[in-house]
Amino acid sequence: MKIEPMKRSKLVSGLLVGLTLAFAGIPWGCGRASGEDSITIATASSMQFTMKELAESFTAKTGIVCKLTVGSSGKLTAQIREGAPFDLFVSADMMYPETLFSEGLAENPPEVYAYGSLVIWTLSDSLEPGMEALAGEAVKHIAVANPKIAPYGRAAVQALEYYGLYEVISPKLVYGESIAQASQFVLSGAAEMGFTALATVRAPGMQEKGRWKALDSKSYAPIAQGVLLLKTPPRKRAAALAFYEYLTSAEVTETLLKYGYSIDEPVSGED
Repeated sequence: MKIEPMKRSKLVSGLLVGLTLAFAGIPWGCGRASGEDSITIATASSMQFTMKELAESFTAKTGIVCKLTVGSSGKLTAQIREGAPFDLFVSADMMYPETLFSEGLAENPPEVYAYGSLVIWTLSDSLEPGMEALAGEAVKHIAVANPKIAPYGRAAVQALEYYGLYEVISPKLVYGESIAQASQFVLSGAAEMGFTALATVRAPGMQEKGRWKALDSKSYAPIAQGVLLLKTPPRKRAAALAFYEYLTSAEVTETLLKYGYSIDEPVSGED
């Protein structure tokens, strides 16, 4: 499936700092404003740095300030159900946004804005990133996002099962609450190797850190990432809709591609 455009209408310098903020649930602000001139966006951890760039560009164009609250898609969904004052939800999958829409918490059905890619990543000079290395004695800990609440974690488990490795290496798996925490485990050396998003290793400040290898897209279900316009106060609705249309427009395609997202659905390994 190809995403049909509607209108096709300074990242933080330290990625580790950003990942820490994301895991801690601390919002990132893109400027100063209040009321109808600002919106709050619940953002999946895998999308955080891409969203930071897009939000700042959107603010520069419109004057509408964006505040990003970053976490796993599952955790953010729980917060939305509990009444968190988010105006939009930028998820790493379509399952969570579709569920929220079915529960009556959104204005419209969610829309796919991009497809994500999964990579294996290591900071070790002596290890070659790849599925074949995971079962080796040199790899004692493998970082992965919690598959129960993080779409990239589910994709990692699917890939391990596809290659017949899940049962073999499951004792080595170290679960992070989100892709951000799983990435922290690799950055800190707590895990010799880990699964993360292609967008993470392509973020500024990360491109020279370690080595990574993209997984065959046939080894996991396509990671269709969705944006959902939540039910929000009337005074915020126009601003929230403007960002929704911006994210699903051709204007953001170049930025999405830069971070490793694709616009066309990749080939799936599922029947």
